[in-house]
Amino acid sequence: MGFQDFKIEPSNVCDQRFIERGSIKRHKLKRCILKLHRCDVCEKTFVRSGTLKIHMLTHTGEKPHRCVVCNKGFARGGYLKSHMLTHTKKKLHRCDICEKSFNFSSNLRRHMLTHAKKNPHRCDTCDKRFTLRGSLNTHMLIHTKQKPHRCVVCEKKFSIISNLKMHMLTHTKQKPHRCDFCEKKFSIISNLKRHMLTHTKEKLFRCEICDKKFFRSGNLKRHMLTHTKEKPHRCDVCGKSFSDISNLKRHMLAHNLK
Repeated sequence: MGFQDFKIEPSNVCDQRFIERGSIKRHKLKRCILKLHRCDVCEKTFVRSGTLKIHMLTHTGEKPHRCVVCNKGFARGGYLKSHMLTHTKKKLHRCDICEKSFNFSSNLRRHMLTHAKKNPHRCDTCDKRFTLRGSLNTHMLIHTKQKPHRCVVCEKKFSIISNLKMHMLTHTKQKPHRCDFCEKKFSIISNLKRHMLTHTKEKLFRCEICDKKFFRSGNLKRHMLTHTKEKPHRCDVCGKSFSDISNLKRHMLAHNLK
């Protein structure tokens, strides 16, 4: 059978032609954006009915895919699969340079930028550079003073949605992060990590000048002021400066007593 034996079928949506009728149907759906399935709530249209069904969950709030370990619900099965990795502790995505492993490929891609040392996203206000566009957008809120994320309970506002989520735990009293050694619970995972150091006795934060080590990054920052002689905390009453904010607070009491 030669090429001339095939019938060339035209598309009635655009000028492109096809040999098979099935190819025309696929073309109309994918290339000509013939979206047949419409959302009754927001009128957004979709190529496939299955995609519309998933979209509808954003309006109904349903989360049919539930974790058998912690009972957390998800709108999509893919989100649940990713979540399950937090329970299995499997980190399948490994960096070829430093061999650090990650649960998600997206985290590995972000990590790889730290080796490339590329910071293509620059703040126009202070010239600070960032690896990720999202990090720059978050940073810009410092300059604009915007706090778009508001607590529905007390109306306190936050620049970053993750800070709002942590704040909400103060209202719900939830403490989902538990220490494997003493079973003490924490509302924020960073507090659990700091607590774990009391068991492991690890001091991960080291001074590059004198090699002294600390449990917390905040303690290292305060220690560094002893080398730089900086005193960033200033009394608004008499102008005296202090390297540690706790010393400033004690000093302010002397003014209040007068």
